[in-house]
Amino acid sequence: MEIKRDRYLQQLIESRQNGFIKVITGIRRCGKSYLLNVLFYHYLLDNGVADDHIIRIDLEDRMNKDLRNPDAMLHYVHNRIKDNELYYIIIDEVQLMDEFVDVLNSFRHIKNADTYVTGSNSHFLSSDIPTEFRGRGETIHVYPLSFSEFYSAKGGDKLDAWREYFTYGGLPLIQSFDTEQKKINYLKDLFETVYLADIIERHNIKNDNEMRELVLILASSIGSPCNPTKLSNTFKSVKNVKIGSQTIANYLTYLLESFLVNRAIRYDIKGKKYINTLSKYYFTDIGLRNAILDMRQQEETHIMENIIYNELIIRGYRVDVGMVEIRKPNKDGKWIRTQLEVDFIANQGSKKYYVQSALSIPDREKEIQESRSLTNINDFFKKIIIVKDHIMPRRNEEGILTIGLFDFLLKKNSLDL
Repeated sequence: MEIKRDRYLQQLIESRQNGFIKVITGIRRCGKSYLLNVLFYHYLLDNGVADDHIIRIDLEDRMNKDLRNPDAMLHYVHNRIKDNELYYIIIDEVQLMDEFVDVLNSFRHIKNADTYVTGSNSHFLSSDIPTEFRGRGETIHVYPLSFSEFYSAKGGDKLDAWREYFTYGGLPLIQSFDTEQKKINYLKDLFETVYLADIIERHNIKNDNEMRELVLILASSIGSPCNPTKLSNTFKSVKNVKIGSQTIANYLTYLLESFLVNRAIRYDIKGKKYINTLSKYYFTDIGLRNAILDMRQQEETHIMENIIYNELIIRGYRVDVGMVEIRKPNKDGKWIRTQLEVDFIANQGSKKYYVQSALSIPDREKEIQESRSLTNINDFFKKIIIVKDHIMPRRNEEGILTIGLFDFLLKKNSLDL
């Protein structure tokens, strides 16, 4: 079964011969190698590139162990280039090679070479790519399958596909397992032996139980505002374990660098400033999150919120959590300040959308409740509520758009309906 990754393939196609080193990054097992070595490779062949002008090297393969030596890699690639025609250099898991930055920058001096590499760890954070490659690196960040990618391969009833997706997530290999237990075992093993083990080894963490417990806490409270101090207090009160807030902050950084989780920072909409006191953490793959919790706590409300966040990120938006402060009288008639939350502020260039996630809106009272923060925003950017209900898009008298979940996830222009 072929899973299309058209969004990323198009980015690769548009980046051909632009003089930059193309760095494909993202969480492990999300399909980076498949994107390069299958989809992009066949695109090149189908568009007239000769096979011997595509130099493909998988550094995870023991057969290529010698090429983890930087000088051996340079000699190998130079020896493969026989003429003045364009060559494509494709290297998987390039961080396994010593001094890989120097090697890749050396490839830039080959006039008839276009270089593409994959990497999975903190060396490949998007913010570091321009610096690492002297301003000549371009990041293409690959995520697990979006629901639309998953559904394009799965097909069938949308609700059935949704139940499977919010349970097992979007790691591509999940599709190859034919039983529930095999899928769960794969996700659990992947977390323990790949993601967690990689973080512990790379950062030389002495107490791996602390890291494991932190991930459990984050997994059980997706969408809940937190910070290192709050998490430290949770360890003390719930786990009866004392872990300093700075240690927690370091662990959170490691999780972000591994791409296991993402963070949405709170933003004061009226004050137009970030509030760094609390953030929300969302899992890059919801199936991993569920497996970490042993498939318990599958609250569809929170899982849907996580999936909407991921979809916005995949579409290239910078996503924050909004906060609107209002004044209202209490029962004694005294005016007090109250903070209302907007689930997501999605920014992309001059575009901005305020997005609320609601499992259902059965009546006008619920609609008023879900709309309350949005109606207190005094600007003209679009305000949207996403509900699981299968409804036609509609606007209320305040101009707030309500759309169904499947319309949002399956239509590319869904925010502009």
